[in-house]
Amino acid sequence: MSDTLIRVICRNAEIKFTAVRSTELVERTRQIHRTLPLATAALGRTLTAASMMGRELKDENGSVTLQIKGNGPLGTITAVGDCDGCVRGYLQNPAADLPLKANGHLDVGSGVGAGYLMVIKDIGVGEPFTGTTALHNGEIAEDITKYFAESEQVPSAVALGILVDTDQHVKQAGGYIVQLMPGATEEDITQLENNIAKAGAITTMLERGMELEDIARAVLDGFEIEFLESTPVSYRCGCSHSKVTRALISLGKDELTRLRDEEDGIEVTCQFCDKIYKLSKADIDVLLIAATEKGEKNTQ
Repeated sequence: MSDTLIRVICRNAEIKFTAVRSTELVERTRQIHRTLPLATAALGRTLTAASMMGRELKDENGSVTLQIKGNGPLGTITAVGDCDGCVRGYLQNPAADLPLKANGHLDVGSGVGAGYLMVIKDIGVGEPFTGTTALHNGEIAEDITKYFAESEQVPSAVALGILVDTDQHVKQAGGYIVQLMPGATEEDITQLENNIAKAGAITTMLERGMELEDIARAVLDGFEIEFLESTPVSYRCGCSHSKVTRALISLGKDELTRLRDEEDGIEVTCQFCDKIYKLSKADIDVLLIAATEKGEKNTQ
């Protein structure tokens, strides 16, 4: 099964539901960044959430950036979700490791530690919206639930799960977000809470072979649901040689001169996909000319 995202609404209640199967994209992330299981789970959960949150944006150039800054061994975690649900991300310490919890689960909360979650929503025009909230427990799903309640005033339930196999590859990955809109009743809330408890963990449902539509029906049991869309998602990095050169030009004339004089060429590695861009001294000379012209224009 390929990675897919679905969106659902309830026709008889003020509830919306988004779910994603992210197994392949999280496995691709593990391969790119060579993450150990703890980092795979933490980054995978963040990417899964970013995919769903990015898909909520209306602007075709929009994106959502989730940045988790904790004091645990994983370090900073960054994930970007585009408006089509495709994602990219990285974390500071992909080789971080901790003993399993007593229940045999990966200790993501301790790996993340205490800190804060920052959400940056860029809709393509104007200044991006930024919301920041203190981490609840570092398990990521609960932290994003807290963010929705505090920064967007939207009561939500967030489920995120990554199942890592004994050979460290990603066996199952996915998540869902349920949100209550104004007008939702106490009866709706109680019904949802009961359904979520009965449905169980997202990875357990995926392991049982449930499709996203089945998961939606389980979580929204008793509600009249309408499936709005089903769209493929993937890990996608938009880096290119031209973007790298633009970033280098932005360093300015002095820094480029230093790089040309002190280094025998340079290598620039993309944080999102680990692709390496090599530039010779001659390439830097070309960038230096562009940076000089840009500086002259800015001073006119």
